[in-house]
Amino acid sequence: MKLRIFTEPQQGASYDTLLAVAKATEDLGFDAFFRSDHYLAMGDSDGLPGPTDAWITLAGLARETERIRLGTLVTAATFRLPGPLAIQVAQVDQMSGGRVELGLGSGWFAAEHTAYGIPFPDDKFARFEEQLAVITGLWSTKSGDTFDFAGAHFQLSGSPALPKPVQDPVPVIIGGTGPKRTPRLAAQYASEFNVPFHSVEDSARSFARVGAACAAYGRTVEPVYSNALVVCVGASDAEVARRAAAIGREVDELKSNGLAGSPEEVLDKIGRYAEVGSRRIYLQVLDLQDLDHLELIASKVQSHL
Repeated sequence: MKLRIFTEPQQGASYDTLLAVAKATEDLGFDAFFRSDHYLAMGDSDGLPGPTDAWITLAGLARETERIRLGTLVTAATFRLPGPLAIQVAQVDQMSGGRVELGLGSGWFAAEHTAYGIPFPDDKFARFEEQLAVITGLWSTKSGDTFDFAGAHFQLSGSPALPKPVQDPVPVIIGGTGPKRTPRLAAQYASEFNVPFHSVEDSARSFARVGAACAAYGRTVEPVYSNALVVCVGASDAEVARRAAAIGREVDELKSNGLAGSPEEVLDKIGRYAEVGSRRIYLQVLDLQDLDHLELIASKVQSHL
């Protein structure tokens, strides 16, 4: 089981804050630093100092880190056209020496589209499916050849399909709990399938649906299975309560819906996800100023996996 740090910068974080967390992620031995791709704060947060762009952030971190994987969980297909997104991800992959992963989803948060003038179409999933086909098609086109695509939403003709990423292929992460379309796309395109913020039992059912879709598609090696879960660990009950209060959550709720409590409690729950096939856990860290939290997780949880 690998642990990855997953941040939500739209809730309020500057690039310097994200850099500090990414540096701690690397120094403490975690596998990866991931961030959400949102432009508007959610809930009661004022979002100050304002949003940071996911791929600009990752480009900066690509030059300021050496080992950790870097990616999005997940980029909204509504935010960027597939051709330019393929170029952006390939360039950041080059800048990082081949450490980038693309989490891609259909987009869901209507308010951020309205706030920043981004179209929010009704046929988001169909566009998402075409975007996967375009991005992976551009990357897999041999140098010297051209790429064409004639879809209902996107059309490309004579594209040189450049630049190429370092990795061949760049890992693509698809997530969700949809019963039919999402497993089909995961079987076709995903290096990794992620179930965000759901129980062990729900995860097992989602993993099984993807496995069945892989068999139907003729894919013999299934994607890596993973989960994203909010984290709140403390060396004592008082420390757990303090960290829960800092992110506006209740301890009992966090224990039910995330990874919360003592290191021993968190290790036990991680083990239950591992039993149903999960191989990576994205730890949703909501207080980005509390780097001691990451140190505790590294020393008392990660070191025992």
